Parts: sequence; structure tokens; C-alpha cells
Amino acid sequence: MAVVMVAGLLGLAGCASERGAAGAERTDGPAGAPTATSASPSLSAVASTPPSGSPDPSPVPVTGPDQLLVTMEVTGGFAGVQKEVALRGDGTVHTTDKGERAVHRTSAAQFTELRTLLGDPALDDVSDFTKNMQAADLFQYTLRFGGRTVRTDLSAEEPALDRLVHALSAWLPK
Repeated sequence: MAVVMVAGLLGLAGCASERGAAGAERTDGPAGAPTATSASPSLSAVASTPPSGSPDPSPVPVTGPDQLLVTMEVTGGFAGVQKEVALRGDGTVHTTDKGERAVHRTSAAQFTELRTLLGDPALDDVSDFTKNMQAADLFQYTLRFGGRTVRTDLSAEEPALDRLVHALSAWLPK
């Protein structure tokens, strides 16, 4: 029993080190595709555990490398931002910012973590539209996943959606 617990702890420590900025990687995407050269984001800071009593999320299944798991468009704000990020079934993250496109490769741990965020059952309860009508300069987020579209400015407290938005935003250029 003790050996199993120690092995489990060592496995968790290995996963945590893979997600750190030094241990994670962004590699070239498909031949000829633009790539980013900076370190990949650490998702462990944004992908916290769901509250106790909630069912544990499981990663959404992947049906093929061309599957589009999620897209998120970020618009608005004072500066008039327009960025997009998309996660595909082959573990690549495609980003667009100011017309510049890039393709990034997730690590196995990052890919599983993003798919787990998408598989959070709490996302089923998130409203398709939440916006603070009193605020004019908040970013607008449009997410498409699991056959639905969710539009938000993050003004409503939706922990599962917030975790997903922050994890995807980590891939966007600063």
C-alpha cells in the first residue's frame, strides 16, 4: 500500500514539473505553419480542482486529429482587441492576433488538462450569454465547444468557465 502511495506521489510530482514553464514545450506545428518560440503556459495555476461534492471532470474524448475541441474569440476592451485560440484533436493550439497566426504544440499533460476543463460537468450549467450591461470596456469571450456557443465578459461568477477561459487565454500572445 505504501509503495503504491509513494509511486502515485512521484507520478504527480512528475506531471507538475511537466507543466512548469521550464519543463513544458512549444514545438513546431505542421510543416510550413508559423510557430511560437516562447515557453508554453503553465495551466496548473488556472485549472484548479472543482468544489467538493461536484462530480470529477473527465477529459472530453478525441475522435481525430482534425477535431476542433474548442475555439475562443476575445474581442473588445479599451484597445479593441481581437484574438482567437483553437484547440484541435492532435494537441495543437492555433492562435491569431492582429492577423498573425501561430501553431503551438501542447505537452501530453497540458492537452489532458485542457480536455479535462472542457469535460467539467459544471459547464453544462453555464448560461449561453452573460454580460454586464453597465460596463463598456470589458473583454468579450465567445467560446464554441460541445455543440454550443457561450458568450461572456466574465462578469458573472462561473468557476468552470473562468478556468477554461483563463487556460485558453494563457496560449494567446500578450
